[in-house]
Amino acid sequence: MHTIGVLTSGGDAPGMNAAIRAVVRRAAALGVEVIGIARGYAGLVQGDFHRLNSGSVADIIHRGGTVLLTARSAEFRTKAGQAKAIDNLNREGIEGLIVIGGDGSLHGAVELAKMGLSVVGIPATIDNDIAGTDYTIGFDTAVGTAVEAINRIRDTATSHERNFIIEVMGRHSGQIALASGIAGGAEIILIPEYPVDYDLIVERLERGRKRGKLHSIVVVAEGVGSAFEIGREIARRTRLESRVTILGHIQRGGTPTAFDCLLASKLGARAVEVLLAGGSSRMVASVANKILDLDLEPLLKAKKGIDPELYRLAEVLAL
Repeated sequence: MHTIGVLTSGGDAPGMNAAIRAVVRRAAALGVEVIGIARGYAGLVQGDFHRLNSGSVADIIHRGGTVLLTARSAEFRTKAGQAKAIDNLNREGIEGLIVIGGDGSLHGAVELAKMGLSVVGIPATIDNDIAGTDYTIGFDTAVGTAVEAINRIRDTATSHERNFIIEVMGRHSGQIALASGIAGGAEIILIPEYPVDYDLIVERLERGRKRGKLHSIVVVAEGVGSAFEIGREIARRTRLESRVTILGHIQRGGTPTAFDCLLASKLGARAVEVLLAGGSSRMVASVANKILDLDLEPLLKAKKGIDPELYRLAEVLAL
């Protein structure tokens, strides 16, 4: 291959820029030109292409978000839109594509691969919900942001002797809630993978009060339901004042952690190597601290579950 493309798609994740940088610089070292595609699949359909070189990706490793921008594309979901994307790639002389993103983005990569394009995916989503990889780009940073917020909220929770319900991202996955809840010392962690048991919640909160705790922290993944409704129900049952904080998109922004920068750099470089070696419909992944490339389509059909041991640990530590 002489020319490859790279795009970021779906929700942004801290570390995407580090992955872009690694793709461009590893390709440059191998004598391969890289074309950046702006605004994800929307830009692919519209032909929004820009040549990248080692200089153009300087000083982006520490930046959150994505310099290539990202957008949704209803047109790309159609066969006509996908055909248009392939035509644009052929016209630009792009022989292979690296897709950086989450579940939806990687599904798009599979569709392009079925049309004959060589495609390699890099898992980048704060939700850490892609099967086959221990960590996705952005997860570590998002958890760190949530933990920092929990620690700040705990101070005021103690001062006012209140329960605080803190909603974190995770519509279908409780990975962020579980990790940040344990690291932040939450008394209760509610995630979509397990049903909400209000009797158990009340029992734990009351046990903490009897032990002399002046506050309680409840971390809720957004997929569980409305944090405000959960807060009202807890307040009704415990007769204790409760407050709700929704962290929202603050979890996606900010400088990526060293872990995410390192992970993104390793995945980005390996993706180029896999693509140039003839790989297609593959995903680079971090498994037991090794960087592997795996068949992408079966991974998207699988569901990455919650580690039950980690969930049980959360229950033990909250006693």
